[in-house]
Amino acid sequence: MADKTYEQFKMLVNLCDMPCCVLSVKKNPDGSCGEICMFATNEQFSMTGEDVEGKAYTYKLPRDPKMEKTWFDAAWNNKSYHGYIDTTRLYGYWTDNFIVPLKHDEGSDTGYCQLLYTLTKEMDAGKYSTISPEVASFVIRTCLNLRKEEDFYSSMDLVTRDLRKFTGSYSSCIMTISPDAYKYEIISESVRNDEKSLRDIFAMIPYEVVDCWEALVAETDCIIITNEEDLKYYEQKAPEWTVTLRDNDVHSLCLVPFIHQNTVIGYLYITNFDTDDTAKLKDTIELVSFFLSTEAAHHLFVDRLKNLSAMDTRTGVLNRNAMNNKVDELAAQLRYEPAPFSVAFCYLNTLKTINIKQGHDAGNNLLKDAGKLLRDVFKGDYIYRSSGDEFAIISMNCTAQEFKEKIELLKSKANDPNWIYFTVGYYSDSSEGELHSAMHFANEYEHEFNEEFYNSYPDMVK
Repeated sequence: MADKTYEQFKMLVNLCDMPCCVLSVKKNPDGSCGEICMFATNEQFSMTGEDVEGKAYTYKLPRDPKMEKTWFDAAWNNKSYHGYIDTTRLYGYWTDNFIVPLKHDEGSDTGYCQLLYTLTKEMDAGKYSTISPEVASFVIRTCLNLRKEEDFYSSMDLVTRDLRKFTGSYSSCIMTISPDAYKYEIISESVRNDEKSLRDIFAMIPYEVVDCWEALVAETDCIIITNEEDLKYYEQKAPEWTVTLRDNDVHSLCLVPFIHQNTVIGYLYITNFDTDDTAKLKDTIELVSFFLSTEAAHHLFVDRLKNLSAMDTRTGVLNRNAMNNKVDELAAQLRYEPAPFSVAFCYLNTLKTINIKQGHDAGNNLLKDAGKLLRDVFKGDYIYRSSGDEFAIISMNCTAQEFKEKIELLKSKANDPNWIYFTVGYYSDSSEGELHSAMHFANEYEHEFNEEFYNSYPDMVK
């Protein structure tokens, strides 16, 4: 009987003029999806001419839990599927997939479905003409809402709220990611009944966790988790991430990358949606993500321009211009509402010597390392390059003792006279609110310690 089934399906695939395969889909005793194999294929399917019949589908394609669910539903629940998928990062082409249920013997633990696909180099917008009126209406409304509000964040708040409601999810958020700055930003969020704050939750999640998503979405257009089996699959690939999902009671998840010029610039993140409506969810997010990607790219571009105007590119900290503006702003604020703060000046004693003896390339590398060290030690504080070899720190969010501990940590890490050596002067103000005076005192102390350094190392260039 198996040979007869193969002959029938082989005849079926050979009648197709496009790449075609019949997939065999095992059903486990507990009703879950088992092994999926390429049961019968035509010549066009493998593209390389090799015989892939009888092999697991993962021999040709990366494993994709959401597609396994689609094939299982086709083979066992008689659900057909059509999807136009952005697989340009994986294959360099867009993929138009058609999945058709096929009959199988009653009592068998193996079902079948037919997979046909075409590839297009460029996106064909006409392929989306088959989406449901409900999804099309929502996508059009989303596009209009993106233009409705003048403020970028207000527009994203509106879209995020509408997405959560339309998908029946518990929470949704839009975020951008900046690998060069080693950070991500929650642009907007919506949680049912405002029960939680996603910003607070993500504030506790390290950048490295979010950064690992790029590798996970590289093999698919999006990640959809609908059950414990899917979660366990991603647990093997990214255990630190799945811990955060379990800790926050996430049972289903949709993670869609925003792609701009073949680079991931952000994500749409939707949790605990109605898994019975996964097909509608997928159609919706695929389309909406196109428009959100454009908005996110524009936001990052504008943000980058602002940062460049305020950033010292050699060290990765803020420049003197930014310091002058912030000092004036904070000084006015502290005059009206005095609050504890601390300031420090850090002089990079070794820079002149390195520049003269090893050249300016070495000096630039020294500045880069020094900037990174300051960012690591003074996380959450304002860090500025106040002059060529001097840096200023302003801290508004730690006690005098905590700031002192940061200073001691910096001194312990920056005491190499052959590379990074900082002399530091600092001052903490608990009640006066006189920022300019505090900076003057800190600068004076730094100059005093400076002289001690050159007395100890007379060969260093002042």
